[in-house]
Amino acid sequence: MAGREDGNRQQETPAGASPAWERELLEHLRPAGRDVRRVVDWLSGAVRAAVALQDAAGNLVAGTRLPLDEDLVADITSGRIASAAWQSRERHLRLVRVEHPSRACVLAVSREAPFDRQASDVVTHTAQVVELLLTARESTAAGHRLRRATSDLRLAILQLLMVEDTMAARRVAAGLWPGLLDADTACVYVVESAPAVRDRIAEECLDRTREDALVVRCPAMDGHVIVVGPRDTTGEALRSLVARHSGLFLGGSVRQSLARTATAYGQAVSALAVAHFRPDKTAVYAERTHPERLMDPAALRGWTARLLRPLDTLAHHTRAELLATSRLGLEFTAVNAAKVLGVSRNTVRARMERVEALLGTDFADLTVRAVVHLALNTQVGLPDAHFAGDTGRPGPRLPDLLSGSAVRTWAEDLLGRLDADARNPRRTLRTWIAAGGNAERAAQDLGVHAQTVREHVRSAEPVLERQLLAGGTDLYEVVLAHLAVGDLGLPRFHCDD
Repeated sequence: MAGREDGNRQQETPAGASPAWERELLEHLRPAGRDVRRVVDWLSGAVRAAVALQDAAGNLVAGTRLPLDEDLVADITSGRIASAAWQSRERHLRLVRVEHPSRACVLAVSREAPFDRQASDVVTHTAQVVELLLTARESTAAGHRLRRATSDLRLAILQLLMVEDTMAARRVAAGLWPGLLDADTACVYVVESAPAVRDRIAEECLDRTREDALVVRCPAMDGHVIVVGPRDTTGEALRSLVARHSGLFLGGSVRQSLARTATAYGQAVSALAVAHFRPDKTAVYAERTHPERLMDPAALRGWTARLLRPLDTLAHHTRAELLATSRLGLEFTAVNAAKVLGVSRNTVRARMERVEALLGTDFADLTVRAVVHLALNTQVGLPDAHFAGDTGRPGPRLPDLLSGSAVRTWAEDLLGRLDADARNPRRTLRTWIAAGGNAERAAQDLGVHAQTVREHVRSAEPVLERQLLAGGTDLYEVVLAHLAVGDLGLPRFHCDD
């Protein structure tokens, strides 16, 4: 009998060689070609048919929707039968069960010509390939969900540390990483990379630290990975990672208590800016002379307790929440502080506004921000006992802290570095601070262009060895120096009344 002239005759294949369709189908199992929709489209072309892959609920997974008998589909997806064939004068239909980790599917192939042996083989083998791809996709998705959940858990632990809730952070960490936060102190590191490779760098940080550190993708900066390392080996592991990659930079804090994780994070970010100018691309926060270390410790603690006493009327958890949020909000922008804490920026602003009202002041004033920042960082190291009760005796005042000879000498030496510049950046900086860090307002006061103000402030940064335009600790130290030498007026608070 002569063969049918319908284009479906089985092609002759040399002995020992695979048919061309088998080689094409196997190509879809390569890593670059693993796409169920592409396989279904390929099957449609290979057997000249309309093809649909759908689940038991009738949802189309890939291909073109076909009119199928619901009872027949149910029999196949439930496992009562593995396959079925149906034909009419116009249409020939094949249905094959495709296993799926979470739900069974049916592969339906409809064509005008009958199914010859080759077409049947193509359908059967394609169903097997689709099954493999669905299983692989489900496993990949499950792995991705697990990695995402683990990453979210690490971020939650960091956020608890940022608000000084070390007990809760330890409880959360104990389930997956026993002993990770057993230490009382840690260093915080920030690894900077291009945002496109940040996920890979985070995985390498985990490998290098052998999960003995808390590794978190920074929620505020796309290219940053935050590492909280209780172990002494963490810094060396991260330095070796940076040495292997040309585009990485590393900033690290000095060792701090876990309750001061937010402070350590600020130090690491400050050090990261310095790392960009180092040959080895790494830097640790410099233990330079800070103004608070030149003040009488007892007077500083007493003044801090007096300034923050209005918050003592609050419930303990509310007070801790406001203090931690304000500390981060003064160090970073409200948006970035919100991302780090896992709350909205409106929540950050509302909490800081409440602190403003309790202290009777305005955080728009840079001198206020610098003084409150000093108090908040001093408060971290004080037990609650320092904030209980009122002795009735007049406590130390801010002028007392800033008038000491050591503080004044430090301030004069620091600001005196700017005096050699004929452009008088010291006057520009003072005016810019008085204008709340607003270059346009400062320019109006000075009668110059706003860009000139920015250039003067930027040129002062390497001379003072502090970041100014970025705000935070470095800027507040410079503000305190201006207050100490009398170049700026002292801010007022409720406790001054």
